[in-house]
Amino acid sequence: MIIRDEARNGKSAYKIAKENGISKNTVKKYLNNKELPGRTHKRSSLLDPFKPKINRMMADGLFNCSVILESLKVEGYSGGKTIIKDYVQPFRPPKSIPAVSRYETPPGKQAQMDWGICQYLDPDGEIHKVPAFVMILSHSRAKYVEFTKRCDLKSLERCILNALEYFGGVPDVVLTDNMKTVVLRHEAGKTIFLPAFESFCADMGFLPKTCQVRRPQTKGKVERLVRYLKENFLPGRRFANLFDLNSQVLQWCQHVDSKKHSTTGRIPLQMLSEESLNPLPPSEIRDRYRWENRKVSKDGFVSFDGHLYGVNWRYSGRDAQVRLYHNHVQIYVDNVAVADVPLMDVKEHYVPQGQQYVGLAAQNGIAWNPSMAIRTEEDVTERPLKTYDRLMEAMANA
Repeated sequence: MIIRDEARNGKSAYKIAKENGISKNTVKKYLNNKELPGRTHKRSSLLDPFKPKINRMMADGLFNCSVILESLKVEGYSGGKTIIKDYVQPFRPPKSIPAVSRYETPPGKQAQMDWGICQYLDPDGEIHKVPAFVMILSHSRAKYVEFTKRCDLKSLERCILNALEYFGGVPDVVLTDNMKTVVLRHEAGKTIFLPAFESFCADMGFLPKTCQVRRPQTKGKVERLVRYLKENFLPGRRFANLFDLNSQVLQWCQHVDSKKHSTTGRIPLQMLSEESLNPLPPSEIRDRYRWENRKVSKDGFVSFDGHLYGVNWRYSGRDAQVRLYHNHVQIYVDNVAVADVPLMDVKEHYVPQGQQYVGLAAQNGIAWNPSMAIRTEEDVTERPLKTYDRLMEAMANA
């Protein structure tokens, strides 16, 4: 026996017990030629007389213990359901996963989109979350990813627009999950989208569609892209700011799409030309969705993407239009550019404009007094005499 052999080789009972996963007393009993105590006689159970019937029921595919219990009670069983469950459990078949058929989308038919919430570490060791918009063309598997500071409707529209321009066209359908950003409610199995989002989709030229509730595999391509982004692009990635991060992720998309796809066996960038996407809407329609309306605060700041951008104090209280353009925040009032500054970094909260408050004290904070006259450079003596003649005539007739 192994225990005795190890003891002959000089091992202690403690070491033998530890190496073999048994108690020290058991080792000593073997070494003292004492038999281990035999198993006690198994106590009979209330269920024993009914086990043949339970076996027949399980053979017929019945594993519902409540149904089994009611059937046994008719035959005189007086026990509970717990011992039935304990007896049935080892025989219960594993839950089956519903099989689904693979569906390959025709060219130009569909794109799938989603948000993924990613994380990064700043130079001070603080962890921040950053939303990532992802879109994939279902036929070619061509990908687009954009990191943003928000995942509201305006940011979503801007990202969709950028993705469509990146792909060079518009698919027939864009599939999304039931995100509150775009879905108002469900009625009789039909998705009711927010009117603003429906209007955007109509202007872009695609039909929005939601995946079936509790069936995320209907948009499995974009789900896998989110996971692939987190596992393959983000780990160890170094970047200076959001613009740099987006530049890097687009290069990554190009790199990934230049390799053979594991499912199609083809290169997505080569298949992109087969998509036959619908043409993009006119630029004037697209440009409408790049702008967001804001109100200039009393102290001359405009809020955008969680940061405050300064403008001249004279625009305080005015309506402004803001857009993000090539990593710059552009602010317009009455179609006049009043600020064009780089997109702020995470640490910055507000940045005032250099001449933001010049003249504020002299005018007591009033940008324009409607009761004031305006002095011009025109010489009064050079006015036509007819001007004074008309004035004198008017005074005489008063």
